[in-house]
Amino acid sequence: MFGWFGSGDKFKTLSPGEVRDMLREKDGAYVLVDAREDNEWASGRIPGAIHVPLSRFVQAAAKIPKDKQVIFYCQSGMRSKSALKLAKAQGLLANAHLGGGISEWRRYDMPIAR
Repeated sequence: MFGWFGSGDKFKTLSPGEVRDMLREKDGAYVLVDAREDNEWASGRIPGAIHVPLSRFVQAAAKIPKDKQVIFYCQSGMRSKSALKLAKAQGLLANAHLGGGISEWRRYDMPIAR
């Protein structure tokens, strides 16, 4: 499913199942980035995600591999949209986010790391 988030940028909104399947690909072409804040990250995260809080995105973006497609998520999907725009401005391969964020991931009873 594609969505428009303004400024003429086109990004994919992915379901929890789509994200899970993309992360299982053997070639490791995707990286999952959690854009939530520290306290949210500490409360549980999607396994394998790296943490780049939206509030410190510019400073922490160096953690994101430049040779992989980036999938963002947050609590409900709003901050991940903002992170997508920032990532594109930094030249990262980012065009997708988890629709509904980790809340939707949990609703589908997907695994959570602590």
